[in-house]
Amino acid sequence: MSERINSFLFGLIPIALFLALWQSLISFGYAPTNLLPPPGAVFGRLATQFFTADFMHDLGATLIRLFAGFGIAVVLGVLIGLAAAVNPAINAVVKPLVRVLAPIPKVALYPALLLILGFDHASKITLVTADALFPILLSTYYGASMVEQKLIWSAQAAGTPRWQILFKVVLPAAMPSILTGCRIGLVISCIVVFLAEMITSSDGLGHMLVQAARTFQTVDMFVPLIMISLLGLILNSLLHTLRGYLLRGFPEV
Repeated sequence: MSERINSFLFGLIPIALFLALWQSLISFGYAPTNLLPPPGAVFGRLATQFFTADFMHDLGATLIRLFAGFGIAVVLGVLIGLAAAVNPAINAVVKPLVRVLAPIPKVALYPALLLILGFDHASKITLVTADALFPILLSTYYGASMVEQKLIWSAQAAGTPRWQILFKVVLPAAMPSILTGCRIGLVISCIVVFLAEMITSSDGLGHMLVQAARTFQTVDMFVPLIMISLLGLILNSLLHTLRGYLLRGFPEV
């Protein structure tokens, strides 16, 4: 427990240094307050807005898109990654597709998604899924590919059916790599959903920033930025806790 507390306290140090640098730029006159508001004003505005109906509506819209897109990416990434790792025929189809599609900036597909799926949740969820999918898929594939063959042979010798070997042997052994891919995909999801809402949306945290920028309300511009940062920090901490629980039998945890 003390080790976790120490890790938490050390994690606060860079955040505190960042806030101190932010305040120093304003205090020493390097940045005017009408362009860079002090952190106290931003956090104060966040506190006053947090429980308002409009803010909760925008936060809820962002969370729906984030969780839906990330959840779909996890399911597809894990299933396709496992299938490609254990089946040469599927691997022969998936590998070239990943090599071609992975480097493409998925945001470039967003105009087409808008035309096909419209301006509501569907286009944004699809964009989040497309961006978060590949790190999860690749992590699953390489984690499953590195499973010791002796474990699979032992399960086969015990008469375990092939599909049970996949989910009872390969999946647990690849779990550390899968969860690493999920943490990367979660960060990407937070970035992409915010960006999609900035480009075109009638609600969400990204929409809040654009609306504040149009009226030059700089404090209100920083509120959604701080909120998405806090959201990413909280979700990453929860995923880290889940990782510790799922990998409690692994020696490195």
